Amino acid sequence: QVQLVESGGGLVQAGGSLRLSCTASGRAFSAYGVGWFRQAPGKERELVAAISVITSYADSVQGRFTISRDNAKNTVYLQMNSLKPEDPAVYYCAAGKFVIATITYEYWGQGTQVTVSS
Repeated sequence: QVQLVESGGGLVQAGGSLRLSCTASGRAFSAYGVGWFRQAPGKERELVAAISVITSYADSVQGRFTISRDNAKNTVYLQMNSLKPEDPAVYYCAAGKFVIATITYEYWGQGTQVTVSS
């Protein structure tokens, strides 16, 4: 069993940066792929970045967001730069086993709110 806790959300001005953290409890977290999702009011949940044997990004965040992990800290980060008015949402991390770059998400965090002021 893996428990995920997100942190680092908040209010930032457009053009600013935030770093989200997803910290896991449980063993063997390094063996899991991890994704960051977001969901804005009235919109579907969107996968914005994932890390397994590779990293991948949604087109909407490519070049602005960076996903990384520190296995010694059981933590995956999402560095978000050049934040735009369309980026506000609740951001969730999720983890699961993977085969090559395909992750089957089994565990979810509670989410952290990101708000961008213009």
